[in-house]
Amino acid sequence: MIIGSCEVTFHADWVTSLKEKRMVVKSLVDKTRHKFNVSVAEVDCQDQHKIIVIGFACVTNEKRQADSIIQHILRFMEQNTEAEMISVEFEVF
Repeated sequence: MIIGSCEVTFHADWVTSLKEKRMVVKSLVDKTRHKFNVSVAEVDCQDQHKIIVIGFACVTNEKRQADSIIQHILRFMEQNTEAEMISVEFEVF
């Protein structure tokens, strides 16, 4: 069993409130979950309205497939939000 996990940090300069941030996060998390069938959630900085930290994980039987899934999800996330992706940390084990 191979597990791929990733933590992505976005900066959303235009967001002015936590309520607005929650709408952005909910949209991105729901779209990602439905398209890729992975576990995904906001994992940090819930009290900062301009920083969004989303984590996701996948389970597969090959390291190469886990890497591919992570890269596809990262591209999808970048294309489906106006927030700037500022850091990505991932691990496959």
